[in-house]
Amino acid sequence: MSATLIVIIAILVVLIGLITFNYYRMKNMKPVPDSDRIKVLGNKNFKPVISKGITLVDFWAPWCGPCKMVAPILNELAESDTRVTVGKVNVDQQQQLAQKFKVRNIPTLVMFRDGKEVRRYVGVKTKKFLEKEITAELA
Repeated sequence: MSATLIVIIAILVVLIGLITFNYYRMKNMKPVPDSDRIKVLGNKNFKPVISKGITLVDFWAPWCGPCKMVAPILNELAESDTRVTVGKVNVDQQQQLAQKFKVRNIPTLVMFRDGKEVRRYVGVKTKKFLEKEITAELA
């Protein structure tokens, strides 16, 4: 009985340690600079940018750990796929846009086709997943 209890306590201590480590690692993750091909969107340039073709817009905040994880994926996507425009909206600075598109959680990725929302993704998504979704939307 006591050996089983010790094993369970050891496993709990390890799990708590891993959770704490990952929390601080994500919280202290350095921001990745945006690619030159990513457009920073605001109230003035939002409509013109999304009005033509496929546009993937990332609603994010600088303090958001998962948003920092999405940044390099969007950089790679913007550099590798010229069929899509990638834009970013800082929800702390552009609260009106976040409210207009009912963004409740971040990161939220919204795909527009010729100015109309066609798909929405909440949370961290892989590059492969996003490429598949873009290809499906272009088909």
